[in-house]
Amino acid sequence: IMTEIAIIGSDIQEVVGSAIAFKLLFDLPLWAGTLITGLDTFTFLGFHYFGIRKLEAFFCSLILVMCICFFINWGVAGTRTEDFLFGWVVPTLNDYAVLQAVATLGAVIMPHNIYLHSALVLSRRIDRSSPSKVREAIKYNAIESAVALLVSFFINAAIVVTFARGFFDRACSSSFDTNYACVDSRSLDSSSAAPGSSPSCASKFGGHGVCSEIGLGSAGSALEKFLGSSAKYIWGCGLLASGQASTMTGTYAGQFVMQGFLDIRVAAWLRTMITRCVALGPAILVALATAHDPNLSDQIGEWLNILQSVQLPFALLPVLILTSAPAVMGPSFSNKFAAKLIGWGGALVVFGINVYLIVDFCWKDDSTAPHSTWFRVGVVLFLVLYFIFIVYVCFDGIRNTAKRRDGAGADAVAPGGSMIDERQMENVVFAIDEEINDGL
Repeated sequence: IMTEIAIIGSDIQEVVGSAIAFKLLFDLPLWAGTLITGLDTFTFLGFHYFGIRKLEAFFCSLILVMCICFFINWGVAGTRTEDFLFGWVVPTLNDYAVLQAVATLGAVIMPHNIYLHSALVLSRRIDRSSPSKVREAIKYNAIESAVALLVSFFINAAIVVTFARGFFDRACSSSFDTNYACVDSRSLDSSSAAPGSSPSCASKFGGHGVCSEIGLGSAGSALEKFLGSSAKYIWGCGLLASGQASTMTGTYAGQFVMQGFLDIRVAAWLRTMITRCVALGPAILVALATAHDPNLSDQIGEWLNILQSVQLPFALLPVLILTSAPAVMGPSFSNKFAAKLIGWGGALVVFGINVYLIVDFCWKDDSTAPHSTWFRVGVVLFLVLYFIFIVYVCFDGIRNTAKRRDGAGADAVAPGGSMIDERQMENVVFAIDEEINDGL
């Protein structure tokens, strides 16, 4: 359920983001772009019919469009190479950027994609009775995942560096209650407030620089003033490709979550309709509510990113527990000490960041959160329940794997020595359904 909530939150962002791209490129209203994006997700069923490889090829083409568009703007904006490399090796974070950093964590590491990668592994044709063949497949899948993450890193770097080069101003970011950027006042519409400026910002854009929020709704106009009119449409094409790829992978991931966690097996078209309807309702409401207030849309998107960051432990912990259990993976393929250390360390870091973010937001003097005692008591109760829920997920997973190990004597022995029957394995790694296997 927690993973499905993360998928819904991600879907809202992706659908609204695609709607904004349609508005930039074709001047469509947000609600119309939202409906088009929700409906065109059904096109993935056509590729689904022809097999998983065709679908993967389509995703790769969308990623290629994203790379071309975002890298063009990155190249025009330029990069201070020494600062980029220093920040890569020695990351630093100022207090005013914590919210954005956590939001980025939730945006880049989407919880449901963890299970999508696990499910796609089973589409590879290998001899699963041979431990050496399984080990070889794991090696190549690790390479594939590493390349995918590297490409994702550079796509995000292209976006961050482009906007940092054009709109970052330290005074705008640290002098106000909200983390503002320095933008051209001529790119702002009537609904966007410019609370002030700074000497360094006021001298930019031919003396028209002001401190204001910048997000998906205003990014195109801001880039137009910074890099020229073509940058706006290049950004729109990249944003549209990104939204389409994300909505389809979200739908696809929802398939494996439904059949793996919830054991719900329905036809692909019905599953797509269910997930689209669940996400479309909130997405349309957000589009209608923010049609005349882009800043509100950006704030909602930011908090949806944080929602996904909060969901990360519930996606990571079951994976860590199951892949560390010899009863599930077999002694040859269960996580070794180094993998456990990195995995559990990362999960603890994510949990600590979430707690810090909530405490900082609720107790900071200049925060927009209520400062009443009852509100803070409610926050403390939420943190306690959050911690208890995470502990429960850990112990429940450990208990279930122990039961599986103790009762596995009558089950088949999988490659590497794991004693687990086919049905159990299907629920652990969220096997690809029959219609996909038929397409292969």
